[in-house]
Amino acid sequence: MTFTVVGRCPRTKMLGVAMATHAPAVGNRCPVVIPRMAAASVQSIADPRLTLLCTKLMGLGYHAGKIIHELESSDPNAPLRQIGVVDAWGNAAAMTGSENGAYSGHIIGQGWLVMGNGIVGPQVTEAMAQSMRTTGDELLEERLVRAVEAGGRAGGQADGHFSSSILVYGDEPFAYIDLRVDVHEEPIGELRRIFEWFRPLLPYYSERPYNPRLPRDDRWREQQR
Repeated sequence: MTFTVVGRCPRTKMLGVAMATHAPAVGNRCPVVIPRMAAASVQSIADPRLTLLCTKLMGLGYHAGKIIHELESSDPNAPLRQIGVVDAWGNAAAMTGSENGAYSGHIIGQGWLVMGNGIVGPQVTEAMAQSMRTTGDELLEERLVRAVEAGGRAGGQADGHFSSSILVYGDEPFAYIDLRVDVHEEPIGELRRIFEWFRPLLPYYSERPYNPRLPRDDRWREQQR
């Protein structure tokens, strides 16, 4: 019961996942990214054990199709799952189990994929895919947020959505962006609001681990004006 975009930027090599769903705290359960290796979401009936296995396979350097094959073949409940992976080479692969219910499906593009389960119809994934096709000049994080916005405008999940998230990694072993809306009446709009507020601080939090004498974030922001 989630609609999701997974992508890789061919210029920066960043990898990321963004999504929205009816259940709370989706960013805690479904997305996983290993910098310079792969990004994925394990969803529908999320199982943290399957996500852990996905993480291990990504870390071993398996390509996207191999990861999907291994996860699907090792899970007796695979018909209930929906999984998508984009690897470091831009290969994308996905599976949508036959027991996902309502409308469920995925679309794979060059270096990205979109997928949804329990959504109002194919127009949701189609709108997300069109967004990804037409935003190639944008930074990855902007492309991901726009794709989720497009899915929401197209109807999103059949019984509404209350949480959303975006997770992006660059070269560092810590997240470049990790923003979550856990319970909100308009989680996609709220994700956009938080993202726009946080965006100017991205250089700050990228530098601060290596320069702990930087001023506090609000004071640093003031200095940039």
